[in-house]
Amino acid sequence: MRRQPRPRGSGHYDKPPMMNVDLVKRLADRGLEIPHPDRAARYLRHIGYYRLSPYTIPFQQGGPDHQFRTGTSFDDVLDLYVFDRELRLVVLDALERAEVALRAALTDHMSTRYDDAHWYVDPSHFDQQRRHGNFLTLVRKICEERLLGKPDSAQDHLVHVSALEHYLTTYGTPEMPPSWLMVETLSIGQLTSLYRNLQRRADRTEIAKSIGLTAPVLESWMLTYTRVRNISAHHGRLWNVGLGVYPMIPTSPKISWLSGTDSLPARSRKRLYPVLVSLQSILNEISPHSSWAQRLHNLLNTRPKLNLIAMGAPENWAEDSFWARHIG
Repeated sequence: MRRQPRPRGSGHYDKPPMMNVDLVKRLADRGLEIPHPDRAARYLRHIGYYRLSPYTIPFQQGGPDHQFRTGTSFDDVLDLYVFDRELRLVVLDALERAEVALRAALTDHMSTRYDDAHWYVDPSHFDQQRRHGNFLTLVRKICEERLLGKPDSAQDHLVHVSALEHYLTTYGTPEMPPSWLMVETLSIGQLTSLYRNLQRRADRTEIAKSIGLTAPVLESWMLTYTRVRNISAHHGRLWNVGLGVYPMIPTSPKISWLSGTDSLPARSRKRLYPVLVSLQSILNEISPHSSWAQRLHNLLNTRPKLNLIAMGAPENWAEDSFWARHIG
């Protein structure tokens, strides 16, 4: 059954736009220490007040008047914003590796298992035929838009046309590109949807196994990664955001996970921390010598306890053997 939208509010929005200098004054009137208003206004001009304002919330007293705790400075807020930006970049690095690994695992297994470079055209491989039809429409649209666009330039041996453009301008049949080209055109959400719609459980299981997971865990994690990827790609707040969808906690001993029995308290399961653990779990399989855990530790090690709590990370998170073996 299709979910019904929630009802709209009944209020009328009539807040007027404000100049950056006035927004700086508003922050100062609420108790934020701003020794250099011109500098603060410059940051607001290039970041945006409404992008920066969520980072002020942890420093407020909690009342309806949004007053700041005594001693809070503009640089405290800016530091938290910069930390979140750096965290997004670290997370995106691991997400890219997990996403690329799934693309490779999906196309390698399905192409070789069925000896068919165009396996995804065959409806027998899919559970929901309507979704499969919509998917083929999507691939056709991607190909049409590529042909409608300006041709890729290939003026010398260092610049080559894209693989998709080469296929479309070289071959007339089959209509669709081979699987290994097709998967590269998909977003992480489209890739996840394609995997979830595979008809045979054995196929989903083998694909997940190649990156160290079970099929239910991979499906759950990819749904979470789609949300995290979208937040990060649009430069949204990540360190304490409510994701709405969280990674399944694996029960299989074959899946790399935290070793301590109390290393992931219940209150942490709907925070960012289990997402970070899940990413390292995949890296343990696909890139066991990665320095990602060390870079994550270098970033978090300097943060105050409040930041770790908001992420759901225990204060001694790096001491768990899951992490410790990667951190010098």
